[in-house]
Amino acid sequence: MVKITINNKQLEVPSDVTILQAAKMHGILIPNFCFLEGVHKNGSCRICSVEVEGAKSLQAACMTNVTDGMVVHTNTKKVRQARKIIYELMLSNHPKDCLSCDRNRHCEFQELGEVIGVSENPYEGDMSIQYVDDNNPSIVRDLSKCVLCRRCVTMCNEVQGVGILNNQNRGFDTFVGPSEGFDLDGINCSYCGQCTTVCPVDALSERDSINDVWRMLHEEGKRVIVQTAPAVRAALGEEFGYAPGTLVTGKMAAALRELGFHDIFDTNFAADLTIIEEGNEFLQRLTKAVQHEEVSLPMITSCSPGWIKYIENRFPEQLDHLSSCKSPHMMLGALAKSFYAEKIGVDPKDIYVVSIMPCTAKKYEITRPEMKDDVDAVLTTRELGKMIKEAGIDFRNLEDGEFDKPFGISTGAADIFGTTGGVMEAAIRTVFEIITGTELPFENLHVKPIMGLSSIKEGELFIEKATDDYKAFEGQTVKVAVASGLTSARLLLQQIEDGVSPYHFIEIMACPGGCISGGGQPRPTNAEIREKRMEAIYREDEGKELRKSHDNPAILKLYEDFLGEPLGHKSHELLHTHYVKRGVYNELT
Repeated sequence: MVKITINNKQLEVPSDVTILQAAKMHGILIPNFCFLEGVHKNGSCRICSVEVEGAKSLQAACMTNVTDGMVVHTNTKKVRQARKIIYELMLSNHPKDCLSCDRNRHCEFQELGEVIGVSENPYEGDMSIQYVDDNNPSIVRDLSKCVLCRRCVTMCNEVQGVGILNNQNRGFDTFVGPSEGFDLDGINCSYCGQCTTVCPVDALSERDSINDVWRMLHEEGKRVIVQTAPAVRAALGEEFGYAPGTLVTGKMAAALRELGFHDIFDTNFAADLTIIEEGNEFLQRLTKAVQHEEVSLPMITSCSPGWIKYIENRFPEQLDHLSSCKSPHMMLGALAKSFYAEKIGVDPKDIYVVSIMPCTAKKYEITRPEMKDDVDAVLTTRELGKMIKEAGIDFRNLEDGEFDKPFGISTGAADIFGTTGGVMEAAIRTVFEIITGTELPFENLHVKPIMGLSSIKEGELFIEKATDDYKAFEGQTVKVAVASGLTSARLLLQQIEDGVSPYHFIEIMACPGGCISGGGQPRPTNAEIREKRMEAIYREDEGKELRKSHDNPAILKLYEDFLGEPLGHKSHELLHTHYVKRGVYNELT
């Protein structure tokens, strides 16, 4: 600990913190902009400048470490003038179309101007690069709005390890983007959308699909079906002033009905279905391995489209390790246009399926040729929030609604798909019971080693006794791993490439923390908010009467009436897919 003075207050703080952190610990606000705790720190904007006695110039509080005896002033005339001029210079190179901007009233740059007290724009001159990159289905990049904070650069390079966003050119010609003038669709962007969650303005955002959905809701003769992902119910409330981690499942279903959707389904149903198909696929591979047959292990989950795009670009020779299962919402889309269409007597061509997802990569996923007819539109959690507000729906005062049958019934295992480790835990609940004939012997069915927000987690299950069909498994130890964030995925893929992976089954999610912090979730998303959303997901699971996917009666009925058996002909036709060796520049598509 060291002793410092900030604004004439003597404070004792840890010796390894910055001035900005020390001030925050004691409730002193230092305006800042480019800094983002846990993600980005490089002092590029200088908005957090402060006076330090003995220093020749103003210091960036986010970059300057405290020292014993340091005396800091955060609100002197010199400091306030410097901040104001810096902000006004940034504003001079920024569009003034706030009223028509998607981030209006939710813009960090706008909020900063209010804090600093800027009420005019005294500097006029040339504007830097004016260019909009909207040639892909997921993310729009508007260079005219970029404030060069470089948060997205850190997120893309250091957090996600994709590395396609960097500073290009110098001086007034500087911009952030891929090298050599590429747009996002011409390079190995995973479309994870993590850049959109840290952008303080509207320079990076999801491609808006709201108007497409409104048009279909108003089109006569169209049956518009909507489904909602597990993570959405733990975050949507934040768009309406609820605390992070507030579950709004019932209000969400009611709002979707108010919007005019004909059928309100739950992607959780298809998550349970995914576990049945994926679990049986894993058992099939594991059986071959136990019998010393050649098989691709570890098997890796396939429900995160950002992760799928990443492996296709970066590790195309490892695609055989992927499960062939479609992601849950694509499964439900395929069923809606086959089984359900037949059930209600509607031509599949007249069905329009909308998925509410926490993910921007899902917008890309529905354009993949191998399954482009399954789902017609994807709205992010943020977009659904906007749509509800546009419709004038009083979300907070809605009475709870319910999902429609048959695709509204789900188990707790499906809920935990929304957080890192959840898909693996859901699979283990089912696979262990199939192998041993007994329920998973852990407290509350939770597999503790793979819970939590660590980027890589691992666990193992020892099979002491097995049913007659799986006697060969007795005495075997099954090793599993869970990774969230593409930097972590790369480490596990490198092990496989090097032939040293110790695992049998791996879950990978593109976004740190899993879908709870997907690229389409409400901003901000930080460690504290991830924790609360994750806790909400587990509460939803623990509150369900049924908590194992193979106990879902609607799933069992679907197999009995339509699919036949897991991994059967009908299942492969509707619920499974294949992948593409793309290469770093998508040259192999």
